[in-house]
Amino acid sequence: MKNDAVWTAARASLLLTRLASPARLRAFGRALGGAAFHLARTPRRVAEENVARVFPHWDAARRRALVRENFRQLGELLGEVATLLSERTLAPLPFDPDAEALLDAMVAEGRGVLLVSAHLGNWERVAHALVGRGLPLTTIARESYDPRFLAWYTRVRGPVDVIYRGSAGASTRIVRVLRRGRVLGVPMDLRSRVPSTDVAFLGHPAPTPVGPARLALRTGAKVVVVTLSPGRDAARITATAIETGDLGPGPVGERALTERLNQELSARILRMPEAWLWPHERW
Repeated sequence: MKNDAVWTAARASLLLTRLASPARLRAFGRALGGAAFHLARTPRRVAEENVARVFPHWDAARRRALVRENFRQLGELLGEVATLLSERTLAPLPFDPDAEALLDAMVAEGRGVLLVSAHLGNWERVAHALVGRGLPLTTIARESYDPRFLAWYTRVRGPVDVIYRGSAGASTRIVRVLRRGRVLGVPMDLRSRVPSTDVAFLGHPAPTPVGPARLALRTGAKVVVVTLSPGRDAARITATAIETGDLGPGPVGERALTERLNQELSARILRMPEAWLWPHERW
C-alpha cells in the first residue's frame, strides 16, 4: 500500500511538472530543498553529522550553511530530473578541453576504460554529455525497489546504455564491455551492498566497493576519474587518469587502487562540497 501511494503521488507530481519550464522546475526544486532542510529531520541530521566529521575545524554556523545549501542544490537537481522525465532536454554540460583529449586517447588504445565517477552535481547529465560527444559508455546501476519506477530511470538516463546489477548475466556483460574496448562507468562514492574494503574517504575509513579496482586490474583497462568540477563561470566535466602500471591483480593491488580512486574522488568533493550527497549514511 505504501509503494502504491508513493507511485500514485509521483505520477501526479510528474504530470504537474509538464506545465512548468526547466528554469521554473529548478527554482521550485531549490525552494523544495530549502523546505526539506527544515522538515526532513533525519536526512538533515545525517548530513550534519557527515559534515561535522569531514570539517571538524569549521564552526557550527558554517557547517549548517553548507548543509542548507546542499539541500537546496539537491532540490534543484530534482527539478532537472523532472525535466528529463518529461522528455525535455537540458543544455549539454561543458567539457574541460584536457578532459576530452584524455578520454579520446584512452579509448583509442582499445584496452577498455574504467570510468569512475561520483554523485557530484547532476551525474546523469555528465553521462549524457559523455555519450553525446561519442564516448562508447555503459554504466552500472542499481534497480529500483519498485519495478514501476524502472521505466522512469530509463527515461532519465536517455541515451546511456545501462547494466543493472541484479539483471541476468550482468557480471558477464560488465566484463565484456571492457574486453571490447568500450567505457564502463562506475559510481563508487556511496556505501553499497557489494564486496567492499575500508579505505580512507574524505579523510575517514569508509567501506568502499572493491569491484571497480578488481575489474581494472584483471582486464588491464585504463582507469580515469570523471566528475563535474568547479569552473570560472560554471561547473565543467573534468578527467584525471589514475596510474595502475605499478599494481598487479590480487587483494594488495585492488586495495591500493581503491585508495587512489577514493583520494581523487575525495579531492573533487572537497572542491565542490555543496554538490555532494551529504544526507547519505556513508560511514
